[in-house]
Amino acid sequence: MTSHAHALPPPPAPWAEVVPGMGPVTVDDLLTIPDDGYVYEVVEGVLVRMAGSGFATTIAHYLGVTLTTFSQPRRLGIVTGADGVYKFPGAETGLLPDVGFFGADKRALIVDRSRPIPFAPDLAVEVASPDQTADEMAAKARTYLSGGTHRVWVVWPRAQHIDVWRPDRLDRPTGTLNIGDSLDGEDVLPGFAYPVAAVFADPLA
Repeated sequence: MTSHAHALPPPPAPWAEVVPGMGPVTVDDLLTIPDDGYVYEVVEGVLVRMAGSGFATTIAHYLGVTLTTFSQPRRLGIVTGADGVYKFPGAETGLLPDVGFFGADKRALIVDRSRPIPFAPDLAVEVASPDQTADEMAAKARTYLSGGTHRVWVVWPRAQHIDVWRPDRLDRPTGTLNIGDSLDGEDVLPGFAYPVAAVFADPLA
């Protein structure tokens, strides 16, 4: 008699650890989880967590400040930090990009500021931690793009390059920016340009 191995279903969030012992959760539940050093997200009703990324968070912080400095006086939209919860439409999925941005045209969709932002960010910036792989971050980028995000920048601190993802191609990044290149806001942040070298520069150098 031949036995057939049953393939395990793929994890809902390859970039994170499924929290054991938890039943289905909602994106709203993310707002009630105590601060314990982890970053929590919900993917298809499953609670997942990631460890903090240490000094790499300074990259996200300064890039968020740069995006805010550019977008705010032009009234292009709103920049959020690592605690900004975005609930994707049509799914019990909520992600917290290290930096998020949504255009001014979506501001009216936020009726209750005490609840998660009710749509995917137009731009999501994710700073990969040392233990996250290219395949894992590709899965996260695809999750953003499938939810309605227009651009995803995956920042790799050790390799000092940035992968750019767009919704017209989900199998791999549409481009990789190196030290001599510049980030381009394209149609999401028209006119924004910023040297990749500045993203990785030591703020005290």
